[in-house]
Amino acid sequence: MKEIQANTIIMPLAQEIKHALMHVDETACALLKNANNRETSPLCRWALEQILENDRIAAESNAYACQDCGQAVLFVSVGQDLHVAGDLKAALNEAVKIGYTDARKSVADPLTRINTKTNTPAILHFDIVPGDKLTVQYLAKGAGSENMGRVYMLTPSKGRQGIIDAVLDCVTRAGSSPCPPIFLGVGIGGTMEKCAVLSKKALLREVGTPRENPEIAALEAEILQKVNETGIGAQGFGGSVTALSCAIETAPTHIGMLPVAITVQCHSDRRCTLEF
Repeated sequence: MKEIQANTIIMPLAQEIKHALMHVDETACALLKNANNRETSPLCRWALEQILENDRIAAESNAYACQDCGQAVLFVSVGQDLHVAGDLKAALNEAVKIGYTDARKSVADPLTRINTKTNTPAILHFDIVPGDKLTVQYLAKGAGSENMGRVYMLTPSKGRQGIIDAVLDCVTRAGSSPCPPIFLGVGIGGTMEKCAVLSKKALLREVGTPRENPEIAALEAEILQKVNETGIGAQGFGGSVTALSCAIETAPTHIGMLPVAITVQCHSDRRCTLEF
């Protein structure tokens, strides 16, 4: 059985987190450029140009792409044939702490509001998978976009259209608050908490890449089209590009339920993936 020491993941992960906070995902930047080329509103084109300039300056000068460096969300896949010696949770949190050394600290007790001053504990999701690898996927989740997420506990009769309506309701209620253009992660099925996690997991897929399942891919495309028809536009200025992509993850659910969760991600898409 393969064995790794938990503490060996700390510095590589910390370095990747720090880099991600200063370099918006390349594919996301490409979608922003494409949106700028096809945007019909002069004001929204101006907003998109400012976003692209911001991301360029951040990457070139090693500055943070957004003042809200977000709460660290980690999806950790552990191979069933791998033994991690030491405290894996502690190592992951130490990596986040070091990665955020110079970044804004945004994690606080929910009631006292006392800041932990380390941006930990991180939000950790673990999964046991085949093989002997450890994979860590990091996503920075800012409050402006995260506050706009919603869970809809629909009845099965609402069907496909109910899912579309739920996403449109979420986006229109959000308006300019999540700093559009946005990325949408949609979780469908499972239970209330399962669909919420799925909506986060959907955001880990390369943005703009459709699901292989043609039915789900078609739903992603229709939702994206409908969202862009809302006319919210970049920064809420009114335009033809409100969302850059829509990604859906699904899970089997109870015959009496149709849970739908939407996680909204702002244009400052900061992420990384490491494999050990």
